[in-house]
Amino acid sequence: MQTPGADAQPPEVPTGTTSHQMRALLAMVGVALLLNYVETMIIPGILTIQSYFSTTEGTVAWVTSAFLIVGSAVSPLFGKWGDSYGKKRMFLIALVFYTAGVGVAGFSPSIYFLIAARAVQGIGFAIVPLALAIIAETFPKERIATAQGVVSATFAIGAAAGLIVGSYIIQDFGWQWAFHSAFILSVVLYVVVARFLPRGHPGTGRKVDYETVVLLMAGVSLVLLYLTDAPYSGWYSPYGLGALVIGVGLTVGFFFAESRKSNPLIQLGLLRIRNVLVANAIGIISGIGLFMLFFAVTFYAEDPVPLGLGLTPIDAGLTIGPAAVLMLVAGPLVGRLVTNRGPKPAMVVGGAIAIAGFALFVLNRGTRVDIAVDAAVSMVGAVAVIIPIVNMISVSLPGEAVATGLGLNTMLRNIGGALGPVVATTILSTYTTTLSVPRGGHLIPIPFPNSTGFDYVFYLGMAAMAMAVVISLGTKNYAFKKRQPA
Repeated sequence: MQTPGADAQPPEVPTGTTSHQMRALLAMVGVALLLNYVETMIIPGILTIQSYFSTTEGTVAWVTSAFLIVGSAVSPLFGKWGDSYGKKRMFLIALVFYTAGVGVAGFSPSIYFLIAARAVQGIGFAIVPLALAIIAETFPKERIATAQGVVSATFAIGAAAGLIVGSYIIQDFGWQWAFHSAFILSVVLYVVVARFLPRGHPGTGRKVDYETVVLLMAGVSLVLLYLTDAPYSGWYSPYGLGALVIGVGLTVGFFFAESRKSNPLIQLGLLRIRNVLVANAIGIISGIGLFMLFFAVTFYAEDPVPLGLGLTPIDAGLTIGPAAVLMLVAGPLVGRLVTNRGPKPAMVVGGAIAIAGFALFVLNRGTRVDIAVDAAVSMVGAVAVIIPIVNMISVSLPGEAVATGLGLNTMLRNIGGALGPVVATTILSTYTTTLSVPRGGHLIPIPFPNSTGFDYVFYLGMAAMAMAVVISLGTKNYAFKKRQPA
């Protein structure tokens, strides 16, 4: 590896992939497909679930919020367990929680039971940082970026499949079968991973300091609780503000306590490594921009003409399908760029492409073809930003801290992902135009986001990605190159 100030010669890039590396990669690709298939297919079913249980919009929103909050909170802990007790072992345990949550969700007798099942499923979200850590452990450093690029790009295919297939399943068989089908896939994936995934490093055996972990988990959970519930209960709700203040206090307390522990969750000095600091900052910002995009595009595609395109959820999913395919192609290419040129060029180029994609949404979004092109440009840019930050964490931290570091980075990206829809919702609900829409044989006046609101969301997305580009300039670049023949 070539880094500034490094004198050692870079290792030779292997010409092929070993069988155990290929098994690990295929297993993690399966995980990426499953996770995003399940999480995305729930989106078109939210209104159906709300109607089925005769509940409010604020309550049904917890079907997605419970998963996000719990998943963000437990990711660093499972990462630490993976470093301490073995990544494969903890991966399988997390997958058990995910499978159990999916399995019972389809039989939910009430909305609150479903929310609880989704919270259990959220524990299984820890498979994401563990999967990336397994790739980092299995592949040599000079091939990590390409392998992680394949996994990251596969998330897009799973998301597109979830929107399309999930819409058909919910429409023809009911929302319960969205979870039933996911349960079957989860069981199959567990068997495959348990059987074929290499065992890997057994772990350091170091004990986990649970006092500080609880501080972080509680703090992050309360902050996310405020962010996800504020659009429904109000930004100035006494309970919401109380949760925010306490959450921030507990999170600050975590860092204060960590500095005094002999066996911290992660050594704070490691978080101050330049590339780790850059990766985490960009993780939050890119999460905000990317999820603002997802949220606004979904609204625009399905809102009635002339304010939107008036598409069905199935048609909306098919519209962004080309973007998912391009991301699958772009992922490995970005990984190779990171390997050969380093993460800085990839993030700068990716951020510039994402900015161009947001600009296209402002200038040209009148048809399905326009949306397909705009989404393709934006999402290819986004994946070109995400892959380098994951690689920077993987190669900058010592091996015994990689899974924990990736868990923290996942948590921070989720915080950004929670902020994105909140910002978009606030803007879109501020700039509206009322249309008369047929409901139950009558025309009902309903406010919908108008062109100004969508433009402001996309402008903010451009600003977020521009900020990510500026921060990426602080990266300490590195590259892996083949040895020249003697």
